[in-house]
Amino acid sequence: MKLADISEIELDDDPFRPGGLSFTKLHGNGNDFVLIDETGREQIAEGEKKKFAIAICHRHFGIGADGVLFLTGSPRASLGMRLIQPDGSEAEMCGNGIRCLAKYAWDTGYVGESFDVETLAGIIPVQVRERDGLFWAKVNMGEPRFDRPSIPACGQGDLISEEIDGFRVSAVNTGVPHAVVLVDDLNFDILKAAPSIRHNSLFPEGANVNFVRIVKNDQPLEIRTFERGVEGETLSCGTGSVAAASVARRLGLAGDEVLVQTKGGPLLISFEDGKAFMEGPAVTVCSGEFSLEYLWNLSMEP
Repeated sequence: MKLADISEIELDDDPFRPGGLSFTKLHGNGNDFVLIDETGREQIAEGEKKKFAIAICHRHFGIGADGVLFLTGSPRASLGMRLIQPDGSEAEMCGNGIRCLAKYAWDTGYVGESFDVETLAGIIPVQVRERDGLFWAKVNMGEPRFDRPSIPACGQGDLISEEIDGFRVSAVNTGVPHAVVLVDDLNFDILKAAPSIRHNSLFPEGANVNFVRIVKNDQPLEIRTFERGVEGETLSCGTGSVAAASVARRLGLAGDEVLVQTKGGPLLISFEDGKAFMEGPAVTVCSGEFSLEYLWNLSMEP
């Protein structure tokens, strides 16, 4: 989008609304997001959201984040959530992201202790609590889906322990598609190992890739995740942790309550009546406004 002269812009005609765009930055176990509150009105025009997210998520030329959360109203739920990732793609759901959105909504008084959020993956029930200044959210992640059409993955039957590029890979949809690889040692370069699985033709929409180390049944699963859309490793992935616990449980290597240790901290995953639940923290990092200078320069870029 080109702007000839910013002095000629009417505020409501500018998709970036310069000089008045507030943001809040939050993280869930180090998986960080910039949240834009659009409950009252659209702040970023639909056609500019991709460009905006790519710029904002840049670690040097923006604030830096693993995605931009847009908090919206919803005709079917308490709130709506959209997540635009650093590459401009839109994710169906995000476990750490929905906890961050829940933290903001709780702090601003939009919700009580129980509410639901509409996402592209469906309506997600959430419960929150705050004790001694610590915020905690429990998210109903729904039923993990192992059938290939739901992942989606090509072929017939469930995708369990199939060889891909020298790894034994299982796959499950926990809101977004996840490949899960069980390994004995996590001390290797996943940035080299993951892309061939993430982009494998077996996954028509791509997949997040989780390398998981299982020590003993009474100890946490250890996980490292390469995220689709971020195209790199994140410190934590909520849907990935649910995927890892689901696959471990499916293989008889874990029970109905699983502690998953991500690089950014632990998440508690539990199963009840076929549904998976994720519990973990969320923290507000800062709030502020994007400067007129930054937004003007962004609007001038092609």
